[in-house]
Amino acid sequence: MLQTRKTLTPIDPVWDRITDEARDIVRDAPLMGGLVHACILHHTSLDRALSYRIAAKLNSNEMSMMVLREIADQAYVDQPALVEAARADLMAVFERDPACHRLVQPVLYFKGYQAMQAYRIGHWLWQRGEYDLSYFFQMRISEIFGVDIHPAARIGKGIMIDHAHSIVIGETAVVGDNVSMLHSVTLGGTGKEEQDRHPKIEDGVLIGAGAKVLGNIRVGHCSRIAAGSVVLEDVPPCKTVAGVPAKIVGEAGCDQPSVNMNQNLSGCLCTD
Repeated sequence: MLQTRKTLTPIDPVWDRITDEARDIVRDAPLMGGLVHACILHHTSLDRALSYRIAAKLNSNEMSMMVLREIADQAYVDQPALVEAARADLMAVFERDPACHRLVQPVLYFKGYQAMQAYRIGHWLWQRGEYDLSYFFQMRISEIFGVDIHPAARIGKGIMIDHAHSIVIGETAVVGDNVSMLHSVTLGGTGKEEQDRHPKIEDGVLIGAGAKVLGNIRVGHCSRIAAGSVVLEDVPPCKTVAGVPAKIVGEAGCDQPSVNMNQNLSGCLCTD
């Protein structure tokens, strides 16, 4: 007698927790049932849910949801690192944002997380030479989320963008792993030069709200940029800078400022 082999579903604790939280939402707020089922419970994995969420947010009369979802699905199949980055970003938001109490929240509600995953699809398109499609993604991400990231910019994983309003990241910018930034941050140029003209942000950096980092400069790992600062020169590793223009005002204050998220400058200021 011919026996059929059972297909085993891989164990995924993160996805299992997200779906458990989604069921709790449906139980406690039945009016959310349609949204939660469409975005979470109808899917079998995080990447499938994200491709649906990205397509649902970015679709318009100019580009259908079906086409956008096919693009996102293909990106996740072709480049599994996108799924790894999405997971790292999710855990970064959950661990660093005090307003995030459940893993399901960023997927459903947080535009910083959603915009970052949509940017990653646009960057995948850019790497494939599909420039016009990647520009379309950039345009729609800016229109929907208020986040303008050039698809050529290179951004690592474990990224947390809190509130995410008015974020601008230029074409030749590079952002390392485990970076945290708040709203109204600009990683921009200083003029009309066309070559390498944007900042390089190393791992573990914390960038406060409204900070502007301008030009082809380097911000060293595990440093802090105070809110409202304008950074025009290189920042050494593990330092805190503040002011307009920004100056070194002390040490970073801890080993992992982007994880600690402490933006209080007291206790780190130079005394000389």
